[in-house]
Amino acid sequence: MVSENTKKIAVVVSALDEEYQYNIIRGINRCAEEHKLNISYFAAFGGLVDSRRFDLGEYSIYNLIDYSKFDGVLLMINTFGDAEMRKKVLDKVGAGNKPTVVFESKENPDFYDISIDNFSAMKKLVNHIIKHHNAKVLNCVTGPLVNPEAKSRFDAFCAAMEENGLTVDERRIFYGNFRSYDGKQAVDDFLQSGLPLPDAFICANDSMALTVVSSLEKAGYKVPDDVMVTGFDNTFNARNAFPALTTVNRPLIKAGYKACDILVNLLNGIEQPRSTVLDATPVFSESCGCTDETADDLKTYKKRTYNRMELTNSNIHALNRLSAELAGAETPSATFDVVGKCISDFNLDKFCLCLTEDWQDAYGTSSALSDENNYANYMTAPLIWDKGECRSVDFFESRDMFPEGFSDKFEINYFLPLHFSERCLGYYIITNGDFPTSSLLCHSLTMNLSNSIENIRKLFHLNKAMDELNRLYVIDPLCNIYNRNGFINIADDMFKECVAHHRKIMISFIDMDGLKYINDNYGHNEGDFAIQRLAAVIRECCGARSICARFGGDEFVIFSTNAQESDALALERRFTTALDNINSIVKKPYTISASIGSVITIAQENETLYSIINQADDKMYDIKKKKKKARLE
Repeated sequence: MVSENTKKIAVVVSALDEEYQYNIIRGINRCAEEHKLNISYFAAFGGLVDSRRFDLGEYSIYNLIDYSKFDGVLLMINTFGDAEMRKKVLDKVGAGNKPTVVFESKENPDFYDISIDNFSAMKKLVNHIIKHHNAKVLNCVTGPLVNPEAKSRFDAFCAAMEENGLTVDERRIFYGNFRSYDGKQAVDDFLQSGLPLPDAFICANDSMALTVVSSLEKAGYKVPDDVMVTGFDNTFNARNAFPALTTVNRPLIKAGYKACDILVNLLNGIEQPRSTVLDATPVFSESCGCTDETADDLKTYKKRTYNRMELTNSNIHALNRLSAELAGAETPSATFDVVGKCISDFNLDKFCLCLTEDWQDAYGTSSALSDENNYANYMTAPLIWDKGECRSVDFFESRDMFPEGFSDKFEINYFLPLHFSERCLGYYIITNGDFPTSSLLCHSLTMNLSNSIENIRKLFHLNKAMDELNRLYVIDPLCNIYNRNGFINIADDMFKECVAHHRKIMISFIDMDGLKYINDNYGHNEGDFAIQRLAAVIRECCGARSICARFGGDEFVIFSTNAQESDALALERRFTTALDNINSIVKKPYTISASIGSVITIAQENETLYSIINQADDKMYDIKKKKKKARLE
């Protein structure tokens, strides 16, 4: 036990789907359990696609970490292939001034480092290929040279070549990113180069080496008969492939455990060596033509392979179920319900879905990330699944990272980013579950959740746009009352109902007086102002059983149901009074006035709404002529 209070450790790592990370994490977690630590892994999957924007979204998770909340840091900087992000993480961890143990790096003298002697083991392996197997021409598939492990292995390759009087041919070097797909690309590039087949492909890790083997065999070459292939890491797949890989065995679990143990001792005030170096040993096997000494015994191999297949099939089924149900979710709440229902399939204690408070905002107003951006100040956790129980947290500060705060007990947490391209949507936290490290499908889950959340966001804005288009279709933008389309859509149903029940209706047609005079003498802005004020008067005069609309430029209509004979006169009086009030308020050099004509009738089946509107229009026109004649006398 470290102390009375549970120590909180941040682990920064890139990718979780490689065997190197998996075994290092196994070692860390084993030590954490012994000392009852609270561990939080922050992981991204950069470099999966050739897109800086995608990588920015992935790397958003590193902007989340508030190092002041942790007691110490374990930094797997050797897993970062992006030089710029690598430097930013190193600088940010360094500025946090927390005890830090870093893997395979001496870039910060304040950090304690732990490493495995990659150089010596790789040099022995290359010397074996050259001296024991008489190889003269070697191709090299290296990792990103900004990565110290990749550089150390490449330097060892070059040193062995020079020591044996061989020339490193730049045309035979492929610069990869430690991903298995790089092996295929390396073979494709070689086959297109027109160069003679080398004696061996020296690969910087097993993932690339295994794909080199399969790609060469697809091209018709046999390993090791036609060409040798070597890897590095001695992974399960490398040991049990056919042919089994010649590779390098590294004590990865021991390295993870030792790094965590060093940090625990530092937190307890026990001095530790600044640098710790563990030995690695080459393993000579079938892919270079040596006797297979590395494969697991058949029973162990069959058992582990079956367990892996069973786990993968189970995870695929769970992801397919989640995808199918998410496809039918059309609202945020439905989406979160689906996730809450399906997440138990991944065998974990707790799952927190944390979204930026502005995740539903339009692109122009929300968290589009730049290289320097941090998370928004506030997050929301719409789903917290805790051993089958679901709850939520409306808002919490992003610097707290956990929506309900840190747990003061032994716990393993994995923080993974949710994003769409470079746009940050949030992150999720898996607690006490092996899915992030034991499954190759963890990033598939991440993308599934991200795409579903982004689809809901887009659907939300599409519905808003549709609502606005519908509103613009039926609402007059100047007067903010129905236009002709909106009026007919609503009034036609009202009219049909009145016909069916033989109810009286009233149609009132209103035409503004003197609009041309206002436009000609005071300008069209004043004309629009007068129309707006008249529309406000008409809207004010409408009763609960009435609707009104701007029917044309300066023409308006009111439709009232369940009318009485006295309604026309009452409307005219309200209308006249309201016009007088508005004129006294606005005090314009012109008078806002209008003529109104109303028709009250029982709606008949042989009549149409338009025919009665025309009757009201005729009546209004007669009134307008009388008013004009009265002004001339």
